[in-house]
Amino acid sequence: MVERIEQISTLQGTDWNEEWKLLQRVRRKRDDSQYWNKRSNNFDTGQHNPYVEDFLRLAAVGPGESVFDMGCGTGTLAIPLAQAGHEVVAADFSSSMLEQTGLRAQATGVRVKTLHLAWDDNWKEAGLRAKSADVAFASRSIATDDMAAALAKLTWIARRKCCVTLSCGSSPRMDPRVLSACGIRNLHGRDHQYAWNILVNAGFAPSVAYIRTIRRDTFDSLDAAAIDFGRMIDDVVDASRTEEIGTAKGKLRSWLEGNLVANPHAGEADAKGNEQGALVLREPRVVTWAFISWGI
Repeated sequence: MVERIEQISTLQGTDWNEEWKLLQRVRRKRDDSQYWNKRSNNFDTGQHNPYVEDFLRLAAVGPGESVFDMGCGTGTLAIPLAQAGHEVVAADFSSSMLEQTGLRAQATGVRVKTLHLAWDDNWKEAGLRAKSADVAFASRSIATDDMAAALAKLTWIARRKCCVTLSCGSSPRMDPRVLSACGIRNLHGRDHQYAWNILVNAGFAPSVAYIRTIRRDTFDSLDAAAIDFGRMIDDVVDASRTEEIGTAKGKLRSWLEGNLVANPHAGEADAKGNEQGALVLREPRVVTWAFISWGI
């Protein structure tokens, strides 16, 4: 009984934000705004997107409610919300992403207010006000060393509720099948667990649902696939462990030889408008996102 009480005490007494910060130290360096600026032109084509449909269904923004969308990208959520008649403030630390959001808003005849903003910025100095939006979003966009501060900022903005999505099990950059086949431990997923525990220990009663997305990776050759998936190994294993990296990449090539097949849609455009390669994984990757929401 005493041991059980100690276990409960440890769970409730753990500083999950400090645990999050420790995890960030062993992870790959996050992409900066320049990386996302370069990706803005082909980040999202505005085509049919099941993830967006699931997110908006779960968010259940009420008629006439205003929305603050942090890490808006090219307006994937902001544009359909504006089209539905909602007042939207879309923020991102990438100026090129914001430019694309503005262009898409103009092309669809809607108004979206854009704001150049990073998680670690002073939001008050950026002109934001407490309780200035009914609902605050962060869709697949929480990238900061201070998770608690990020969640607190969203809570500060929102009048009614907040909604975030975080990786569950494995990040989009990782394929757990590949890492397992290479004998590598993955430290890039399960972000949702930290957010959940931080919110619970802060006195909130969050709810969670899951959004599953399919990624159909295609390649022009086995060598191209080995290079692309090899970055997963480079991101997880310290560069100084050259022998381990070499062994893992050898196992990766063997795994790819058994899992790449001819792509029946080679040459066709994918969901982002890019030409598909000649090879595709026999089984597509499934990335699971935890949709966490909490009331204010």
